[in-house]
Amino acid sequence: MRELDRTLPSSPTKTLQPPSRVAIVGPGRLGTLLARGLAAAGIEVTGPMGRGAAPTGVDAVLLCVPDSQIAAAAALVGLGVMVGHCSGATSLAALAPHEAFSLHPLMTVTENEDPVRLRGAGAAIAGSTPRALATAEALARALGLRPVQIAERDRAAYHAAASIASNFLVTLEAAAERLLSSAGADRELLVGLVRATVDNWAQLGPSGALTGPVARGDEATVARQRAAVAERAPDLLALFDELVAATRALAGVEAVAA
Repeated sequence: MRELDRTLPSSPTKTLQPPSRVAIVGPGRLGTLLARGLAAAGIEVTGPMGRGAAPTGVDAVLLCVPDSQIAAAAALVGLGVMVGHCSGATSLAALAPHEAFSLHPLMTVTENEDPVRLRGAGAAIAGSTPRALATAEALARALGLRPVQIAERDRAAYHAAASIASNFLVTLEAAAERLLSSAGADRELLVGLVRATVDNWAQLGPSGALTGPVARGDEATVARQRAAVAERAPDLLALFDELVAATRALAGVEAVAA
């Protein structure tokens, strides 16, 4: 992974303007958000168009469709127009034979999201030609995103990291919420802790941010926690054990034999 600002000082993308006319295919949350953001940046946007559309009269087409539908959507676009997708894990091969690029905003998107939310977030980009890569970067910057080039061989690992950081975090908080509810409290009690933990991780890194009984080597407390999980949410016990083991490894703490 490399941030373009730091590693490509002589890149032609420094003077390239984004395409004047862009069609967006896919009227879902991301397609709608990107259409609004690009229009706000002064780009003439067609769409978001429904799946199955065959855009014409534009400089670039950006596909905001499920990964399994990228190849079919790209096949509807006439040759001679650059085509991009917004998938984090799919390679550019799905867009062949077009001159291809990808732009994956590293941000969660909910209904009726404001494009302002994208500003400052990361964006994984790639291009099958220097011009396509430059186009991906220019579009990312028009949206206020921070573009980072991800090599084709690294896309799955990049996307897995994003899923762990975002999707799996929500799954983990859902597990915490379940246990907390068994103690008669709701998730609001955890919100400040979660936000502070994420802030500490961002500022200090994982080792500096880690706290709690595992990091302190307090095995007696960990055992009491485990017993509570086994009693109140036994289906979460395997997850708890795996997380304790991973946290011990991060903290450099060895388990104490019973």
